[in-house]
Amino acid sequence: MTTPSPPGELLSWAISALGAADSSQSPDLAVVAGDASNRRYYRATLAGKSHVLVSAPPATEKNREFLAVRKLLAEAGVRVPELYAADLERGYLLLEDLGDRLMLPELAVATADASYQLATGVLLRMAAIETQDLQLPPYNEDLLTEELGRFPTWFVQTLLGQELSAAEQAMLEALSARLVASALEQPLVLVHRDFHSRNLMPQEEGGLAVIDFQDAVVGPVTYDLVSLLRDCYVRWPREQVRHWALAHRDALQARGMLGDVDAQRFLHWFDLMGLQRHIKVLGTFARLYLRDAKPAYLEDLPLVIDYVLEIAGLYAPQEPELAAFHQWFKSRLSPVIAQQPWSATQ
Repeated sequence: MTTPSPPGELLSWAISALGAADSSQSPDLAVVAGDASNRRYYRATLAGKSHVLVSAPPATEKNREFLAVRKLLAEAGVRVPELYAADLERGYLLLEDLGDRLMLPELAVATADASYQLATGVLLRMAAIETQDLQLPPYNEDLLTEELGRFPTWFVQTLLGQELSAAEQAMLEALSARLVASALEQPLVLVHRDFHSRNLMPQEEGGLAVIDFQDAVVGPVTYDLVSLLRDCYVRWPREQVRHWALAHRDALQARGMLGDVDAQRFLHWFDLMGLQRHIKVLGTFARLYLRDAKPAYLEDLPLVIDYVLEIAGLYAPQEPELAAFHQWFKSRLSPVIAQQPWSATQ
């Protein structure tokens, strides 16, 4: 893992970049909770105003992409942190301090409708961005397949210690092909790729700010929606999720952004897109624990497993690839999972 620069160097750079004061004054530098990457975040008061200082090693972090997507979203009316300075060579960013509020801890049954209405409003602004000339990677077959490949490598084989037979590998390849085909049927929009309640920040003036968007791509219209509504960190009843999903479909159609896609087809896309994402997440969270020494992600595996089994089981009667996967997961993996210290069934 690449080590970020020492905080003192970052602070000296920020003071100089902002022209705030002599670096010898050394304002207090407080650590801000980070994310799954090698980025490190700090807070300091400079020129009488709180700022966020970021050390993002250029060897591993997508700093140019962050700046490009930030500008794109801001121009589309999406609330993102203001940029005050950047040193791409050293991987330093000086950003607006958006506060500490996240959408996740503020979600409640009584307020969920309003919260998700705000969040899907952000998605509508993003969907309105013309994708044809965007200099962003496509969420294509190669990328979707690579993501699904994390599941057998990191979750099944490395975390659970289960070797796969040739028949099991073929079954997973057939599932992958089905999920990728469903994703590639969908209209294209700008996809944040990690649009969920830990990356949405309620603001005092109202609305939501968006962070952690450096992995944005051009891809399926349901991807960010299912990331939001089947969040890996909070769960809502299936019928409520579908109600919110169809309300977003209606809003897209009212704005001419979707075309003639009926409710059943949209929900099918939505559900299979969520299955692709959650199978990927099982591999990604296992990798974060095993490779990057981030054990907290193990606590989130049980909810993700529930999502995977729910949707695979729901579509098993009409999707043979999902039926085979569901039966295999329940018989082959579930008994092993039940023995894990992080398992909800232990």
